[in-house]
Amino acid sequence: MSGTADVIIVGGGIMGASAAFFLRRHGKSVILLERDLVGQAASGTNFGNVRRQGRYLHQLSLSNRALDIWTRLPGLIGEDCEFVQRGHLRVCYTDEQAGKLETYARDARDYGLDLEMMSGNALRARFPYLGRELVAGCFDPQGGHANPRLTAPAIARAAMRAGAQVEEGAEVVGIARGSEDFVVEVRNRAIFRAPVLLVTAGAWGGKLSAQFGEPVPIQIHGPQMAVTEPLPYRMGPSFGVSTSHVFETVYFRQVERGNVVIGGGTRGPASNDTNRAAVLPENILGQMEQLRRVIPGIAAASIIRVWSGVESYFPDDIPVMGPSATTPGLYYAFGFCGAGFQIGPGVGDVMAELIATGATTTPIAPYSISRFAVTRGPSAAQISKRR
Repeated sequence: MSGTADVIIVGGGIMGASAAFFLRRHGKSVILLERDLVGQAASGTNFGNVRRQGRYLHQLSLSNRALDIWTRLPGLIGEDCEFVQRGHLRVCYTDEQAGKLETYARDARDYGLDLEMMSGNALRARFPYLGRELVAGCFDPQGGHANPRLTAPAIARAAMRAGAQVEEGAEVVGIARGSEDFVVEVRNRAIFRAPVLLVTAGAWGGKLSAQFGEPVPIQIHGPQMAVTEPLPYRMGPSFGVSTSHVFETVYFRQVERGNVVIGGGTRGPASNDTNRAAVLPENILGQMEQLRRVIPGIAAASIIRVWSGVESYFPDDIPVMGPSATTPGLYYAFGFCGAGFQIGPGVGDVMAELIATGATTTPIAPYSISRFAVTRGPSAAQISKRR
């Protein structure tokens, strides 16, 4: 068995599925290879935040592009991913933290993100269930959340309906660059060929980039997730609790069925060799402490399930995205540092545009894999010749 296409995508998370969908809209034939099930890894185990605020400013143009897709997603793919656009609210406990939120809100305006700062009293006037310890909050009315377990599979099904070939249970065991095509071998199944290869393999992306002379300092961690029993539905926005820096560290949202989904805090251990990740009980307890401070009425809620996944991070906390610096026809989009769900459809759209047209209207230069290139000194033989 074999297959050929214009583009092969390795990795069936939200980035890979979205890239396949948008490549078909550019008229490109696509083979998407996923070693397990589409959306089973980090794309299906994350919190589900559809947020823009708190991101690096240089990422907001990509985030804005993704938000536009989120608002049109049911019409684009023909399925509902439980996206609710009821805002994203970051709250804090100190004046110092409030100052950081205010600075970010001011700076973000230049990047198309309009945020509303609110004092503690204004917060409680709008959201009466919030606790007295909160001194300020920053609100994005266009934020929201969606169901990560539904999203990547739904986008992949839309890509299939559009003509993409999606192969699940397709473990890639070899990739070679031939004279014209990449040759991708799948265990016990097939050889696939295409002139373009896009790696969207998440925590496993670094193993593939290293094969092309582009090793990266990827780190593997597990998100810490929990969900409560169903409660009366009151929380509209998704919440982030700002502590010592501009990014939220604990976050929660309520689904319309009443359950409150919780995440954040210390990352847990995980492995991309065993595909296993662990939940830290002390971290779940810390999440609940924050939840009760922000919403005291939830103090008696019971946790009914916890989970984790395998996520990839870089030391600079930004992903790899764009063309290879060593190999023509090779592209990357992986390592989204626990913040890839919201931008996932935008990443797929951008990568499809880049592959199909050779350029993209959304700047992605900060994400180049070349920032990790190792600068090697002269060899001993070169030094000897100089003497």
